[in-house]
Order: sequence, then C-alpha cells, then structure tokens
Amino acid sequence: MINKINTLGGYFHEYQKSTLDPESFWAQQAEFFFWRKRWQHVVQWEFKTPSIRWFDGGKLNITENIFEKNLYTHGDQTAIFWEPNDPNDAPRQYTYQELFHAVNQMANSLKREGISKGDTVIIYMPMVPELTIALLACARIGAIHSVVFAGFSAQALADRITNAEARLVLTADQGYRGNKVTPLKTVVDEALSQCQGVERVVVYQRAYVDVSMTPGRDVFWQEFISNASDDCVATEMDSEDPLFILYTSGSTGQPKGIVHSSGGYMVYSAYTFRNVFQYNNGDVYFCTADIGWITGHTYLVYGPLLNGAKIVMYEGVPTWPDAGRMWDIIAKYQVNQFYTAPTIIRSLLSMGNEYLLDKDLDSLKVIGTVGEPINEDAWHWVHDHVGQSQCPVVDTWWQTETGGVMISPIAGVTPTKPSFATLPLPGIQPVIIDNDGVEQTGNSVEGNLCIRYPWPGMARTIWRDHERFRQTYFANYENVYFAGDGVRRDEDGYYRILGRVDDVINVSGHRLGTAEIENAINEHPLVNESAVVGCPHAIKGQGIYAFVVCPQTSTGGEEGVKLSIKQGVNKRIGPIAKPDYIQIVSNLPKTRSGKIMRRILRKIAEGDASSLGDTSTLLDEQVIDEIIQGALVEVKRS
Repeated sequence: MINKINTLGGYFHEYQKSTLDPESFWAQQAEFFFWRKRWQHVVQWEFKTPSIRWFDGGKLNITENIFEKNLYTHGDQTAIFWEPNDPNDAPRQYTYQELFHAVNQMANSLKREGISKGDTVIIYMPMVPELTIALLACARIGAIHSVVFAGFSAQALADRITNAEARLVLTADQGYRGNKVTPLKTVVDEALSQCQGVERVVVYQRAYVDVSMTPGRDVFWQEFISNASDDCVATEMDSEDPLFILYTSGSTGQPKGIVHSSGGYMVYSAYTFRNVFQYNNGDVYFCTADIGWITGHTYLVYGPLLNGAKIVMYEGVPTWPDAGRMWDIIAKYQVNQFYTAPTIIRSLLSMGNEYLLDKDLDSLKVIGTVGEPINEDAWHWVHDHVGQSQCPVVDTWWQTETGGVMISPIAGVTPTKPSFATLPLPGIQPVIIDNDGVEQTGNSVEGNLCIRYPWPGMARTIWRDHERFRQTYFANYENVYFAGDGVRRDEDGYYRILGRVDDVINVSGHRLGTAEIENAINEHPLVNESAVVGCPHAIKGQGIYAFVVCPQTSTGGEEGVKLSIKQGVNKRIGPIAKPDYIQIVSNLPKTRSGKIMRRILRKIAEGDASSLGDTSTLLDEQVIDEIIQGALVEVKRS
C-alpha cells in the first residue's frame, strides 16, 4: 500500500524525511510496486547537462502494476465508468479484468502490425474508453504513445506526427463535444498529406459515418483487433525507458515534445494521486480533463489505475446539454473526488445556482482544481455551494514537465487558503529566486519559482532536442529546475502562484506559446508582423490579445481581416488558440534595436496603461498613444 499522509503532523514528518534523505524516502515509495528487477541506484542526477535517472537498472512494465498487481483483489471491480456526451446515449463500463483483456487485444494487434518497443504511436481520439485502451496497449508492448488533443488542427497534428516520427496513428471517424462534431478522420487525412512515415491509420467508429479510407493504409478498429489474442505478456522496460511524449507550447514557435520515463513517472503519479486526493479503496473519482493534456494522463489514467481506483471518464463538455451536467454525473456515480479546472468552475458559477438545486452532491469528499490558480470568488463558490462547506478544495500546482502535482494542499490534512497552492508535497524542494539569480529566503517574498532537487516524475528531455530542454529549464539559474512561473511565499510559508513569467499564455488551464500564435497570424498575406500577449478573461482566466500590423485591408475591411486571421489561427493550431481580441495597429512599440517591448503591450491589454514604466528607449513613443486609444475601442467592440 502506498504510504498515505493522514494528519498535518504526519505531513511535516514525511516532508522532513523526504528532504533530509530523499533517496530513502523515494525508495520506500517505490517498494509498493512490482519490479521484475530491483534498481541499482535510487537516483543519479546533475542539472548542468542535465541528466536525471531514477531507479536506474530497475526493470518493470507500468501495466503490470495496473493489472497483474491489482487483478486478484480488484478484477471484478469497475475500473472505468464511461459517460457519453449525450445523456440519452448508453453509458459503458469496464472492470479491471475486462479492461485488461481489451488492452491485451489491442497490444497484440499493434505487435502484429510490427509496432514494438521504442516505436512511437500518435493517438488522436475523442474521450472514449478506447483512448485509454490505446495508451495502455502501447505501454504494454513498450511503444511510446503521444496523445494529441482532438481539437488541434491538421497542421498542428502533422507537426507532431513528424517530430515524433510516428509509424501508426490511432483515430476515430468523429468526435462529440457538446453540440459540436469534429471530423477527426478528415483532419488526420489532411495532416498526413503534409507529412510522411505513417504506414497505418486505425479508425475507431464512434459515429459510424462514412469516412474516406485509403486502401492499404487505413483500417477500422474492429477489423484491426479481430482475431487478436487477449493474452499478451508485458514487454520488460528499463525504468528510464520513455513511456510517452506529450507536446506542450513554449516561448518559441515549435511545440516541445516532453518525454516522461517509465519507472519514475509510475511511482510519482501513483503516490501523488493517493495523497493529494486522499483516495480510499472503493471511492469513485471523477477527473474532467481530456487525456490529450497531462492532467488526463496522470490523474485520469495512470495515477488512479495504479491505485486500483474507480474512475469516471466523460466524453463531453461541462455545460451540455445544460449547466447541471457535472452535478448530474456526480450524483449518478456517487463521485467522492472531483478534479476540474477553475475555467469550468467560473463558467458554471456565471450561470447561477439554479443548476445546483435538488442535485445530490452529498457523496463528495474532495474537490480539486488544476491548470491555473483558482481565484477567490470561484474558490468560495465551489467550496460553499458545490462542496456544501464540507469538502476541502485542493488547488494544485504542477506542469506537463513535472509529471504530477508539486505544490498542493493534501485533502483534509493541510489547512487551505483561497487561491493558494499552500505547501510542497514531500520530496519537492521549491526555492524562490529573483531576476538577478539571488535566492529569496524566509517568508513574505516573491520571485521565480524553481525546484532545488529532482523528483521521480519530472521530464527527462525534449524529444530529439535535449539542448532545448537544458536551455528552457536549467540554463536560467544554476543547479535548479526553473518552472517559468512567478510565485509568492506569504507570512505563513504558503505558496501562491502568480502566473507565467515567460511568453506563454495560460488559456483555460492550457499553456499556449505566444510565438506559435504569432507565427500563425503572420502567415496571413496582409499581415506584416504581430505581437501576442495575455489579457484578463472572466471565464478563461487569461485571454489572447493580438496586436497586428496590417497596412492594407481586404474588401471586407478590418473586421474581414480579423475574421480571416482567426480562421487562419484555427486552421494552423486549433480553436483554443484563436485570439479574443485583435487590434490593427500602424506599428508595434519597439526599442531602437528593433525589439518589441512586450511588457508595454501586456500592460495595455490588461487595461493598466497608466503605469507603463520607462519608455525612453522606444524608437517612436507616439505609437503608444495610438495603441492605447485603439485598445479602448477594441475591448468595447468585442
């Protein structure tokens, strides 16, 4: 049984152990799992190159710790309750035994196709159980899975297929999200017209609609798995062998393929899940995240299933067919732990309390939030009205790169404070460093959030670009991991995340690089250049504000250009990256050396033009007044 912290005193005891002797602490957590061969070294690391290795020499397969380890006690227990997009459609569920057979059948089908250890498989699917089966089947045979969120465009998908060097793509005919239908197979076909190397496309029939099938390349899911055995011996993996690649936006245009390992990720995802959410055997856990994001990987699939949990997987959106859908699902499955995003909470809050009336939420024991700091109004609403003042709200801070939760209350153990992530989990050693590289000690300080010592769940590299990994996370400050977030440690020693300090925007909890959006905008034939910054947004937390230099407009005028820019961004990246505001400007504020002064644009987009700071280095200060006046008009119009 994974060690579980039950009291605040227990937390401080565990935390002290974890910092005084990290190797012994993490070795103790790793003992819970089945290893085919025990590790030779708990950890070997240095942050200069960097090189991080956990449980080196250990041999395992993560799916053996989900299935073989749990089947004796949990075989007949439900692993997945699947709730379809349309509440009138039939739900499905899988026991651990049934899921095991389905995973083995797909694993054998992949092997029959020639997929083996070290090959990469792209998964571009809706939120159906077959998506989870696909992940686990890849892990079963040692193939590296890379899930691409099924809302990304064909170009974004093509970029990821090319970078991951994938030979096989798993997709579906269509995907449902609320009243929207996404033609996934059509997107895949368009993506594959732009890249090479994919030999097989497997299409799950979610909607049973006619789709184009390329002879010799495309095959339907049921045909692909037909006659495959449901008995598959797991492939032995080294602890440091890659488990998956997950692409995340960065401050440059090219998405980063974050690589997570097999052994360390397994230990960390399972340990943090059980402790943060205080999961007890038999509880029902509901995470609203899409598996296309890291939260879905760690806290919908791997962390819960490694603990033998019962999980609810939902296909649709929180507000369809109405804003009571989340509460209906919680009542239907008697959910105990509910993990969601502040964006969703703010959206449901804005629709009023009427959708909460007569909903049975008494089963709830823990509410968790993820993706961004939750604001105080949303925190109080979800605590008082959804949790009925009985549920601790755990505001979790972590990243794709960290693999799992880093700073968070432990449910029912850590005293909470609205909008604070509170205290680091055992094994995590945060430090606050100012812009000059000086560590800020004590309380009531703020600066850049860094981590002093490695943890098992941390990313190992960026796929095929280790130098970028070093430059992004380890080159800014010596001998620490740089998270890219600002943070404040208050008088109680609690941590409050202040947001990104680099050119990344946190939209609805999803990180988008400004350079990637600018590149998409600049492809428009009428655009000379652009600058993208974040701006406040009542629901999404941060919105996207684009300042665009566009000397000429089309026959549709400025509004026509703005519409076509949004369409272009949608096509190049996906709907999530479409700007909320587009302001046409004659020029951008630049220094005499030609550098765009983005801090000025951020201030204007935030509605704080009264405190722009030093503008003496600007090439043309008059452009500022023009942009400020235009921003007032743009915000009112939008």
